[in-house]
Amino acid sequence: MAALSKSIPHNCYEIGHTWHPSCRVSLVQITWAALEESLKIYAPLYLIAAILRKRKLDYYLYRLLPEILQSASFLTANGSLYISLFCFFRKILGKFYAWTPGFGAALPASYVAILIERKSRRGLLTIYMANLVLLFCITAAMYMFFFRCKDGLKGFTFSALRFIVGKEEIPTHSYSPETVYAKVEQKREKLEEKPRRMNIIGLLRKLLNSICKHGPRHRCCKHYEDNCISYCIKGFIRMFSVGYLIQCCLRVPSAFRHVFTQPSRLLSLFYNKENFQLGAFLGCFVSIYKGTSCFLRWIRNLDDELHAIVAGFLAGISMMFYKSTTISMYLASKLVETIYFKGIEAGKVPYFPHADTVIYAISTAICFHAAVMEVQNLRPSYWKFLLRLTKGRFALMNRKALDVFGTGASKEFHDFIPRLDPRYTVVTPELPIEFS
Repeated sequence: MAALSKSIPHNCYEIGHTWHPSCRVSLVQITWAALEESLKIYAPLYLIAAILRKRKLDYYLYRLLPEILQSASFLTANGSLYISLFCFFRKILGKFYAWTPGFGAALPASYVAILIERKSRRGLLTIYMANLVLLFCITAAMYMFFFRCKDGLKGFTFSALRFIVGKEEIPTHSYSPETVYAKVEQKREKLEEKPRRMNIIGLLRKLLNSICKHGPRHRCCKHYEDNCISYCIKGFIRMFSVGYLIQCCLRVPSAFRHVFTQPSRLLSLFYNKENFQLGAFLGCFVSIYKGTSCFLRWIRNLDDELHAIVAGFLAGISMMFYKSTTISMYLASKLVETIYFKGIEAGKVPYFPHADTVIYAISTAICFHAAVMEVQNLRPSYWKFLLRLTKGRFALMNRKALDVFGTGASKEFHDFIPRLDPRYTVVTPELPIEFS
């Protein structure tokens, strides 16, 4: 741990914004870079979410843009407030201490920034200490259990899971297996009365039905049109297509920037490993969940909410196709939040106002402190995110001067020394090493 009593006399230009001596100019540059990247992150994210939630036209006209700007403002504020407080603390304290460049500046900046974000998006952030796939398996098991329970999930989470796994897995507690089985015959009669259009989807469905024509279906299963085998196959094809298209859409901005200079890069828009990885992840998740649920209904001869725990856990193995810390940690944090609020409703746990805001601020401050003082202990994905958000400027800090605090701040930067203008420095700058 760094010695908190130690200090260095360098000013904020010498340590932080080494690319420009002016605090104001540096603030504008960081703010602009953060805003640009924030819009690139949130614009496609909100657009895809709106499509998946089948939003009406009014949402696209009046709410989509404000929500994008609000979330982009939150992320931008996190960066701009950090650099502002970085300079502010140096000016009021007259020097840098071990806590000021990282945790000290990041904590209030993160707290104020998260207040700008919509309350529904202030998820609890935690430091993950478990295997990524195992964490996702446990998270998926609990999510699917709450999904199957009456009033277990509400809002966007319920709608998203209904879209992913299908309405056939929605619990209908008033239905007995006999009632469900009787509805199968009624559904068949209605389908036979309506002529099907022979489009591509119709032909594909006809092919799948012919392959699985004689497959079994348990009387407790509510997938009326299909037997259990075709039910799983169709679930895989549907969500594989969704994952593939989502990844294609995310790659559109970067691909079209090179449409005239490198036309061959357009092929990567459609044929890319990441496209198939996301599709395989979603497709396998749905097919494994549905297949396990059907299997358990067959061997137990009933439809039970507890089946969702086993099916969800096994479906979580699909994360092997698309290992994403972001997805896993976000879902885990939202699960903790869901359980916490259910405990409040049941009167089992106390309510702490603004708990999510405080935890976010502390967690982000710890990450920022690591990014300044000990990058070697920071997750590589988060470090890349910070570099992207600041256009690489986070790597230009004079970490060699911070080595006095004993954290090995410059360990990962190979003796990088910034080129400083001596007219604006307190300590005579060390000259960068010139390589012939």
